[in-house]
Amino acid sequence: QVQLVESGGGLVQPGGSLRLSCAASGRIFGLNAMAWYRQATGKGRELVAIITNSGSTNYADSVKGRFTISKDNAENTAYLHMNSLRPEDTAVYYCNVRVITISYWGKGTLVTVSS
Repeated sequence: QVQLVESGGGLVQPGGSLRLSCAASGRIFGLNAMAWYRQATGKGRELVAIITNSGSTNYADSVKGRFTISKDNAENTAYLHMNSLRPEDTAVYYCNVRVITISYWGKGTLVTVSS
C-alpha cells in the first residue's frame, strides 16, 4: 500500500501565499510522478501541477507564474508553493502519485482564499 500525508492547507487572504506538502511512504518503488489536483465546490477535479522523477513539470494555465511544484526525492515529498492566491483558488487540494501505472490519492487539504 501507499500512504500519502498532506499538510499545509488553511485560510489565507487574497494575494497571500501557502505551501502544501505531500509525503509518500509505503510501497513506492517505481514512483515516477507526483501531482496536485484540486476540486472546488460544484466543479470537477482538475490538475494543478505535476512533477516527474526527472524534474519535468507541467501546470494548469490558471496557476502558471503563481504556483511552483517541487519534490524532495530523498524524502519522497512533493510541495506546492502557491503565491498571489485568488478567491478562485479556493478548493480541496489532493496529492496524487503514480507508482508504475497505478495512481494513488491523498485525502485532500482545504485551501480557502478569502478576506
